[in-house]
Amino acid sequence: MFGPGIRNVFKSRWHALAWSASILVTAYCTVPAAEQSQQLAAQHKAAGEHRNPWAKASGAAER
Repeated sequence: MFGPGIRNVFKSRWHALAWSASILVTAYCTVPAAEQSQQLAAQHKAAGEHRNPWAKASGAAER
């Protein structure tokens, strides 16, 4: 397990506050903003359908 054990965290009020603040900071840093996700969706839509560059052409004759 990462970090201190759960029993050790709640032995001290300050340790509990520091632990909860680290959880909130982690959540804040990992969840994208609504504007960012909308912008990313618009970029994907504008880029069009992704095509695999390694895929064989569908019109090519088989040997």
